[in-house]
Amino acid sequence: MPIIRRLPENLVNRIAAGEVVERPASALKELVENAIDAGARNVVVRLSEGGLALIEVTDDGCGMAPAEIALALQRHATSKLPESLVGEDGALENVATLGFRGEALPSIASVARVAIESRPQGAAEGWRRVVDHGAVTADGPAALPPGTRVRVEHLFAHVPARRKFLRSARAEWGACIDTVRRLAMARPDVGFTVEHDGRRALAVQPGDALETRVALLIARELAGNNVAVDLQRGDIRLTGVAGLPTYNRGVADHQYLFVNGRPVKDRLLVGAVRGAYSDMLARDRHAVLALFLDLPGSEVDVNVHPAKTEVRFRDPALVRGMVVSGLRHALSTGDQRAAQAPSQSAMAAWQAEPIAEIARDLAPTQASIFGGAGWPSASPAGSAGVSEAGRAWRGYEQAIMAPPTARAEAAHEPASATYPLGVARGQVASTYIVAEAEDGLIIVDQHAAHERLVLERLRAAGAGEGTSASQALLIPEVVELEEPDCDRLEDAATTLAGFGLVLERFGPVAMLVRAMPAALAKGDPQALLRDVADDLARNGDALLLGERLDLVLATMACHGSVRAGRVLSVAEMNALLREMEVTPRSGQCNHGRPTWVKLAHGDIEKLFGRK
Repeated sequence: MPIIRRLPENLVNRIAAGEVVERPASALKELVENAIDAGARNVVVRLSEGGLALIEVTDDGCGMAPAEIALALQRHATSKLPESLVGEDGALENVATLGFRGEALPSIASVARVAIESRPQGAAEGWRRVVDHGAVTADGPAALPPGTRVRVEHLFAHVPARRKFLRSARAEWGACIDTVRRLAMARPDVGFTVEHDGRRALAVQPGDALETRVALLIARELAGNNVAVDLQRGDIRLTGVAGLPTYNRGVADHQYLFVNGRPVKDRLLVGAVRGAYSDMLARDRHAVLALFLDLPGSEVDVNVHPAKTEVRFRDPALVRGMVVSGLRHALSTGDQRAAQAPSQSAMAAWQAEPIAEIARDLAPTQASIFGGAGWPSASPAGSAGVSEAGRAWRGYEQAIMAPPTARAEAAHEPASATYPLGVARGQVASTYIVAEAEDGLIIVDQHAAHERLVLERLRAAGAGEGTSASQALLIPEVVELEEPDCDRLEDAATTLAGFGLVLERFGPVAMLVRAMPAALAKGDPQALLRDVADDLARNGDALLLGERLDLVLATMACHGSVRAGRVLSVAEMNALLREMEVTPRSGQCNHGRPTWVKLAHGDIEKLFGRK
């Protein structure tokens, strides 16, 4: 019979390190969190070979006495939980610090060489303790300013099985800088400096405004292409910075989510962000944002995983709904802006000088303009005909200029300051509206703009009725599901009826569908109910059905909007511009593309060399 025995302390620490310290970025995260919890105003990080050879974190926090340094290197020793709560059932519901488990330092010290130097504020000298893969090798006085310096060298040097699974130094460095970036974003009151192999890679000063710090760490262009998010419901508050839908990325690595100041990677929050942008982004594009959710400790469990990057909410439906509504409200009140970033190659084409052949082709046209012989006429069939440049010039003149009556109507309309999108002056290629504003030239994609306007009208009409219209099925359909899925659907039946999906329980493992949403009347009840049941299991909310309705409405709007190639009168163009100015989210179409771009007077002057 096998004998049960207690494992040695160093082996226990190495086992724990497998959960806490997965890679250099994991160790760096724990050390920087300790520095923040110590009340540091400035944190300096030095790395070598992506953290594989060296991780050094220096802070100006409260520091530690010699006895505290020795205790900090023991398992489950922490200063993060208040003494009055230790041993109480609610201790973990009142965690106000990033760390609290007391596992990080002993776990790191068991798989690396760790040197801790610290000096408390007001102490005459500091103290240094060195632990090499679990064994104490040095312990004595040290000279350093108040604060703490932790130096980690040769991570996993004695654990080759772990070392061989690490990625390249460049990949590990990318994970390390992303870790510091997230922590720096969460604490704009703390300054951060990061050096890698002697090169400074990041430097932010303490006391930055949230929007400034986020823009510095994500992308400077975000500063002019974002809306502020601020929503509070009871004790729960959502704040942050959300990029305009037209300012997006091809991957989701620029979405930063925080719960009570803690960087997290939570599927519920990621899904809520996707749902909030569902009708404003293409499927392969992702929003750029930083969201901060603050709620009482009793409403969230942070003790889900040793790495502390996962959380569990007491009321996930409330949290998801708050994120979705907060983002949509911010984006709907963010006027009609779109990310204004014209293609550099397209702008350069405006400045390209014509080659000699084009200049010769334009000569007859120029002569007609200044000499009065009129436009060159078409040559008889079989002849060379009008030159390519001549045809291009005439096509341009016919496309950009409206009929004479419309030109006269537009010419008498002033570019008033009360019209942010200006007054229509013409149409290019029967697709783009050219408008003159007080401070520049506006070019509008008529189809994309009208697509958004139609969608918002349809959505407003549905909201005005209180419930979505439904289509009763001639023969109710029975959908067989697992019993837990049926339980969730039955609990959500009232909510689903508001979307137009009417159903009732039909035995232990089946649901009876009596009516479908009118917009999905031709849909498959079996597939729809399974998708909704899956979404309820994941998020506890029927948002997926709402997103499906939005997608159908978006398709209807696309087919019901003004098509590219349709000639519009000046009155129609101006009516479109005026409606855009009062419609939320009109800066982007249903697929996340901008509906209008602007050339300011300064930009136009640069094109002509006036600036």
